[in-house]
Amino acid sequence: MVINMENSYRFFENRECKYFPCHKGLSDFNCLFCYCPMYGREKCPGNPRYVEKEGRKLKICTDCTFPHQPENYDSIIQILKNRD
Repeated sequence: MVINMENSYRFFENRECKYFPCHKGLSDFNCLFCYCPMYGREKCPGNPRYVEKEGRKLKICTDCTFPHQPENYDSIIQILKNRD
């Protein structure tokens, strides 16, 4: 089902960005969280993978579309409100 989203405080799509879309497979692509606000959190609802490089654990979110799915806005805001 394709939903035509309008730009607002909950959703922003920037088709002019040279990286758009940075992930494939979404019909409505929310650019609002271009840099994922959950990147620094160990626990997030996305599907990151972790690799070790030079003794450091790196979070790789290349295949994660969670913050770009418009329906996840409320979940992201709730996660950011919690300080864990």
